[in-house]
Amino acid sequence: MMTEYELYAKYTRVWIPDPDDVWKAAEIVKDYKEGDPVMYLKLEDETTLDYPINPKHNQLPFLRNPDILVGENDLTALSYLHEPAVLHNLKVRFLESNHIYTYCGIVLVAINPYQQVPIYGEDVIYAYSGQNMGDMDPHIFAVAEEAYKQMARDEKNQSIIVSGESGAGKTVSAKYAMRYFATVGGSASDTNVEEKVLASSPIMEAIGNAKTTRNDNSSRFGKYIQIGFDRRYHIIGANMRTYLLEKSRVVFQAEDERNYHIFYQLCASASLPEFKDLELTSAEDFFYTSQGENIFIEGVNDAEDLEKTRHAFMLLGVKENHQMSIFKIIASILHLGNVDIRSERDGDSCNIPKNDEHLNHFCDLLGVEHDQMEHWLCHRKLVTTAETYVKTMSKQQAINARNALAKHIYAELFNWIVDHINKALYTTTKQHSFIGVLDIYGFETFEFNSFEQFCINYANEKLQQQFNSHVFKLEQDEYMKEQIPWTLIDFYDNQPCIDLIEAKLGILDLLDEECKVPKGTDQNWAQKLYDRHSSSEHFQKPRMSNTSFIVVHFADKVEYQSDGFLEKNRDTVYEEQINILKASKFQLVADLFHDGKEVPVPAPVGKGSRINVRAAKPAPKTPNREHRKTVGHQFRNSLQLLTETLNATTPHYVRCIKPNDEKLAFSFDSSRAVQQLRACGVLETIRISAAGYPSRWTYPDFFNRYRVLMKKKDISNSDKKLICRNLLETLIKDPDKFQFGKNKIFFRAGQVAYLEKLRADKFRSACIKIQKSVRGWLQRVKYRKIRKSAITLQRYGRGYLARRLAEDLRRTRAAVIFQKQYRMLRERRAYLNVRHAVTTIQAFSRGMFTRRIYKEFLLHHKATIIQKSVRGWMERRKFRRARNAAVIIQCGFRRLQAKKELKQLKIEARSAEHFKKLNIGMENKIVQLQRKVDDQNKEYKAQNELLTIANNNYATEVQKLQKEVQYFRDHKDDGNQLGTLQEELERLRAELESAHSQRKQLEEEYSTEKASLRKRVEDLEKENSLLKDEKEEMNQRIQNQSKNKEDQVSRVSVKEGQVQAELNEERLRYQNLVKEYSRLEQRYENLQEEISLAKFQPGHRRNPSNQSSLESDSNYPSISTSEVGDTEDTIQQVEEMGLEKAAMDISLFMKLQKRVRELEQERRRLQTDLEKMEELVNRKGNENKNSADQDSNGDSAYNSLKRQELESENKKLKNDLNELRKAIAERATNNNSSNELQESYNLLLNQLKGANEELEVRKEEVLILRAQIVSSAQQKEPAKQIETNTMPEWTNSKNEMSRDDAIKAYHGMCESKNKAQDWGYLNEDGELGLAYQGLKQVARLLEAQLQTQSRQHEDELEALRTQNEVLKEDIERKQEMLNQTLSLSPEAQVEFSIQQEITRLTNENLDLKELVEKLEKNERKLKKQLKIYMKKVQELEVSQPSEKSQKRRHELTRQVTVQRKEKDFEGMLEYCKEDESLLVKSLVSDMKPQTVSATVPCLPAYILFMCIRHADYINDDQKVHSLLTSTINAIKKVLKKQNDDFETTSFWLANTSRLLHCLKQYSGDEAFMTQNSAKQNEHCLKNFDLAEYRQVLSDLSIQIYQQLIKVAEGIMHPMIVSAMLESESIPSLAGVKPMGYRNRSSSMDGDTYSLDALIIQLGNFHSTMCEHGLDPEIIQQVFKQLFYMINAVTLNNLLLRKDVCSWSTGMQLRFNISQMEEWLRSKNLQQSGAISTMEPLIQAAQLLQVKKKTNEDAKAICTMCTALSTQQIVKILNLYTPLNEFEERVTVSFIRSIQGLLQDNTDSQQLLVDAKHTFPVLFPYTPSNLSLETLHIPASLSLDFLTRV
Repeated sequence: MMTEYELYAKYTRVWIPDPDDVWKAAEIVKDYKEGDPVMYLKLEDETTLDYPINPKHNQLPFLRNPDILVGENDLTALSYLHEPAVLHNLKVRFLESNHIYTYCGIVLVAINPYQQVPIYGEDVIYAYSGQNMGDMDPHIFAVAEEAYKQMARDEKNQSIIVSGESGAGKTVSAKYAMRYFATVGGSASDTNVEEKVLASSPIMEAIGNAKTTRNDNSSRFGKYIQIGFDRRYHIIGANMRTYLLEKSRVVFQAEDERNYHIFYQLCASASLPEFKDLELTSAEDFFYTSQGENIFIEGVNDAEDLEKTRHAFMLLGVKENHQMSIFKIIASILHLGNVDIRSERDGDSCNIPKNDEHLNHFCDLLGVEHDQMEHWLCHRKLVTTAETYVKTMSKQQAINARNALAKHIYAELFNWIVDHINKALYTTTKQHSFIGVLDIYGFETFEFNSFEQFCINYANEKLQQQFNSHVFKLEQDEYMKEQIPWTLIDFYDNQPCIDLIEAKLGILDLLDEECKVPKGTDQNWAQKLYDRHSSSEHFQKPRMSNTSFIVVHFADKVEYQSDGFLEKNRDTVYEEQINILKASKFQLVADLFHDGKEVPVPAPVGKGSRINVRAAKPAPKTPNREHRKTVGHQFRNSLQLLTETLNATTPHYVRCIKPNDEKLAFSFDSSRAVQQLRACGVLETIRISAAGYPSRWTYPDFFNRYRVLMKKKDISNSDKKLICRNLLETLIKDPDKFQFGKNKIFFRAGQVAYLEKLRADKFRSACIKIQKSVRGWLQRVKYRKIRKSAITLQRYGRGYLARRLAEDLRRTRAAVIFQKQYRMLRERRAYLNVRHAVTTIQAFSRGMFTRRIYKEFLLHHKATIIQKSVRGWMERRKFRRARNAAVIIQCGFRRLQAKKELKQLKIEARSAEHFKKLNIGMENKIVQLQRKVDDQNKEYKAQNELLTIANNNYATEVQKLQKEVQYFRDHKDDGNQLGTLQEELERLRAELESAHSQRKQLEEEYSTEKASLRKRVEDLEKENSLLKDEKEEMNQRIQNQSKNKEDQVSRVSVKEGQVQAELNEERLRYQNLVKEYSRLEQRYENLQEEISLAKFQPGHRRNPSNQSSLESDSNYPSISTSEVGDTEDTIQQVEEMGLEKAAMDISLFMKLQKRVRELEQERRRLQTDLEKMEELVNRKGNENKNSADQDSNGDSAYNSLKRQELESENKKLKNDLNELRKAIAERATNNNSSNELQESYNLLLNQLKGANEELEVRKEEVLILRAQIVSSAQQKEPAKQIETNTMPEWTNSKNEMSRDDAIKAYHGMCESKNKAQDWGYLNEDGELGLAYQGLKQVARLLEAQLQTQSRQHEDELEALRTQNEVLKEDIERKQEMLNQTLSLSPEAQVEFSIQQEITRLTNENLDLKELVEKLEKNERKLKKQLKIYMKKVQELEVSQPSEKSQKRRHELTRQVTVQRKEKDFEGMLEYCKEDESLLVKSLVSDMKPQTVSATVPCLPAYILFMCIRHADYINDDQKVHSLLTSTINAIKKVLKKQNDDFETTSFWLANTSRLLHCLKQYSGDEAFMTQNSAKQNEHCLKNFDLAEYRQVLSDLSIQIYQQLIKVAEGIMHPMIVSAMLESESIPSLAGVKPMGYRNRSSSMDGDTYSLDALIIQLGNFHSTMCEHGLDPEIIQQVFKQLFYMINAVTLNNLLLRKDVCSWSTGMQLRFNISQMEEWLRSKNLQQSGAISTMEPLIQAAQLLQVKKKTNEDAKAICTMCTALSTQQIVKILNLYTPLNEFEERVTVSFIRSIQGLLQDNTDSQQLLVDAKHTFPVLFPYTPSNLSLETLHIPASLSLDFLTRV
């Protein structure tokens, strides 16, 4: 057994007192033995210290806890429980980990960080909701959740007591607690009680908080808020009680302090128009707000805060007029403080100037009489039994009275506001339970302590007593629960101190008694205290003062100055001033001072209590009786009531600590912290725990932690309790040091540290043994490596020497060979040089002789050519002369012949046939002439080119001849030499002639071949150089592309990610809207049920039949508004829907209105076309001044008449539209009468039909006008036969002419007709005039045609140019691609070509899609028109026969149907309209998934679609609409009824999506028919386009999918944390640490789940969805969402739990994730993206396992953890906890370096993952291979009423 002194061995760390840091760490450098007077220590700065030990008291220094326990969440988990350990643990958590919350048993210690900390968002609230208190990190939300859970579980009221010094954060903590209750327990109704509860905070802060030297927002009152809950634990109301408002702050503030915030808020907003009547200026101008000399708070905008306050007033129902009344009262207090009270000369009286503007403002704002207030501010009334005296007051007395009045007014206004808030939060609903939040001032001690500090400390004494008793009771309950024998623990009882204050003749009693004495003073009261309580141990008298007294509180001694106690206790206000305020003309001011206060007090006269205080004077004794209740007495009563309330509830304690007085962020002053810890009772909790058994372990945790101390034979036993008992009895000999409970082992203080030391020694010895073995093995491995290296070096050295010798031998042999070859080469080169010289000489000599002979022959040849050219020129000149003479003769003769023919033609020109031939001939001649001109131009161009070439050749030849002539002149003297050569030439002629031809041929072949070879070589060289340049260029391009490729790929990937993210966001936004719509629909149905229950109407209630089809999909229009078709189609739809339904469908009205607008636009377009035509006609008519004015005037008159008619019709349409709008507006206001509805929609139908008819009339009129313009010539002059006969010759080509050309031709004919008579003067018979007129018309027509052709040619040419440019760009692009491809490797070429092909196909696909969409639009329009015609035909058929024939036809149809069934089954099911409800009930309402489990998946969907097909086949749109609507409603009702059944939800998700796919597959759209068989294409819908219902079913599928995810998450959520973090997937890996009071209850009380259970549940989900035939793509999306939820819940718990942030947890997580990945692969879900959603969790697990020491480790972490935010990384590093002493904590410097590296990150800085995030769902089109005609319907469905068709 180890004694206490043996713990103080060498290297043991201890705590010693320090005057600056309170406690300082030290280490023992020498073993301490019992009785030694000195302990030798070493401080942290390596200095030594001799610490004296007093042998009498034997006070040894406190021992330090092991490092593994430092930073614990719960202080009671520390092995050594004492003040320095608590202080150090809080300091480490606050400064190093930035954790502001720590548990200390049942107390939550909250340290004010003095900066915003992002741990209070809604995601954090939801993370703590439903969690056990010990499972998560300490937090105010955890305390609130514990209170909420105990209220629901134990059905007992709860209280949260928040206390602390001013500036410690009490108000903020209480505010967050109320916010938690408002979020988790939101009101069940729409009254928004939780918003009102939160809205009370800004109001109370404005009127009750002020700036002090310690806190910028200090609460100067206490409050207790009771939040009421109903039986469902929803907030239904609240109530607030306030305590001890600091009224003195209204009239006095110390330096650097402020008055209440509301005063400064009003002064900051004084410039607002509504506040002009308040007559306020800056706060510096008022005495009550300027005493602190600083009216501003850094970072606070008082004007904005006033807006928040006013908004809060509005939320609480305070109207604007009441708000202004409140602000007037507050402003009047400021003016009252500035009233100038002047002293008279005698000093006993005072006065106020008559023109004091502040007094005037005060009286005006409060509505009181100025003279009376001025009088009673300077006088007072003394009432005796005999007389009443009016006495003047001195200036100081008047100022005191004024200040008392101001305080009283403010206090009454404060109480009125609190009462009004309580009224706003009051509810008539019965309250089941409540949670109270007490925000009370903490223990206070200042240099000057007055009455307020005395009351505050008195309240803390009472609360501390209640706290001590509760802690003691909990300890007692814990021991009794574990059946441990225990003795009474001595704890501090402060009842004597409380008795000193509140007992009979105590401090308060004596104070009240002194207040009753007429001339009582503070000094007399202090003397009475000395006399009465001098013997009390809690009361002391200061040595140097006779007016002060000291009270020994539980926290500290406090000296109170008695000055002002009596005045503040009396709280005296003169009655005359109050009476003036009671008589105010403002109701609120009057109500403040007699609002029921005198009613409950019985008056001495029987009816005195019923007298109206405003109409009569009150009895004199009533106010005296009221004033007997002093402030101390009232406070004692309210405190007693508060204590009783707290004792009746289960308390939860929050102690707020102020870390420093300078308000520095994350700065810790140890001395201030210790002072507050002592005052708030935290150390008392520690002392009570340490007095018993503070350390508690469960048996399994103790076994896992300390089994290393056991022997192998002990572990073999299966009873862990017995093993633990045997081990402790062996290790700890003193049985009093531990106790065995039912579930836990209890240890005295220090015993766990002893066990930890034994465990560490065991591990240390094991480590030494392991190190010894490893080091020996490493040395042996090192020796083997050295030996192997030496042998290898020797082998390589010997090989090198041998290779060098062989190299020398080879070099010698090679030198001999080189010499031989060189000598041979030298001799051969000499021989070749001689031979080449001889050959060259011979070649030059032979060439010279041959050239001389060639020149001679050339001279003879040139002379011959000159002679030939001259002779030819002479002959040609002679021929030209003869030809010109002949032509002249011919011209004369032909002129004579032409004159004769002309005369003959003039005679023949009078006949019509000749005129026709002439026209044809002229036309042909013009064409021929045009062609001839073109041919001549081409020939002319060719001749010019030939002439240019001939001139160039001629010039060249002349130059050559000139050079030869000059050459001959130069060589004239060489005649002799030429003769010699001639002789030699004759001799050799015979020989040359024989070989000449053969030689010439060989030379030609040689030269040709040589030239071709040279050209080829040059081309190859050029090509080679080009290829080299291209190669270098391509290499450069490749290098540039390789550099830019990664950037391009990254940019493309980023763009793709952005586009995909935008698409997902848009899809998610839409699905959230669908989700919100379903929620509102559910809310609407709930309200309807509540209304129906409230009416108490018995029997079955049924909705009207005309509303049943609108309940399910009222948000979706039943008629498409995407593309408006014909107006008649719309009118027909209105008639089919019925007027009432159409009235409820606003989209239909919008459609009709849009059609009216289109009619107006069509009319405007036709009017514009008509005006253009008129302008063109007028322009052409004005060109010829002699045109027929009468005809043109008639046309313009006719056209203007038509325009006027169109304008009048336009006005009529607009008037009709206005009447329609008025009718609909009247219908909206008076929607009770059905007759008005009928009339308004009849008017709508008539107006639309009329508009349609008018449109047709307008179209016909425009066509008539166009025809009249072209054919008016024929209508005007029908009598002239010649002109009418000529018209068809050119009017037949009108189909090829444009409209403008036709108009031109028309005007040309008109001109020819009008001027026909003027042409007769040319000759006597008028033949020449007619001919000229015809030629002119033909010329105009041809001109118009030529212009048209020229324009078409220009357009085609421009199009060809554009196309050419496009092709050029395409060729250049393809050339670049080809060059780029050729420069790549073969594999890259293949990949590049594939990418290009994919791009091309994608573009083509997009173009085809656009084309398909256009065709689909046209097809839908044609279908709608066909549908209209079909309906009209049916109506005609129905109207003719009688009812009898109808019945026969129906029977005949049934017979024909039966015959068709026998011939060929078409995959349809027929049912009667009456059986629809039975069909829906059988297939939807009563359908069980097990019923059709053995049949085809999604059988109900197929059956419903087959019924829809039959309704489409018989063209019954009402039947289709009714069946689909009833089906959708029934599915919604089933899902609402079974909203927590996964199987049902999955079943209907599969069937709904399958019905949606069937509507697409058989819709007839080509996009959905690509995978259909021929038979399936035959089964497509024929008559109806159900695209709108596809959208409705798509939205319904989204709602079912969201419900499926919600159900699955609800099932899995309780399993995730236990399976992923707590269960030991790898046995014996997780370590266990000591736990405190709040040990994790989830592992003991709640259900535990293993990873296998979670995987089995996922497998059940998968098998259920597969069995129901759900599409694989949807299944993948379901599991992606579920895995995201697993990641979010696990990671959030990891971020909020310190106990799981360890290396072993990281290993467990990685193993668990790998198991889930394996499960995904086994289910073929690896492509679903589910595992990518767990990437943050994977990186968090890696982060827990990586090395965390150096800067390289920090960089590696930043590179690895890309899916985690900076806050998450830092949080995990701060939470990282070693499970044993061999691991090291993460240093603060390492965390700071991580933050520095990640400071530029732009990722989301959210700490927790949004567990409620939902990925947008996609429903890809999946056609079915099932043939409908082969579908079998089982008899178990009871669908006998269905008939196969």
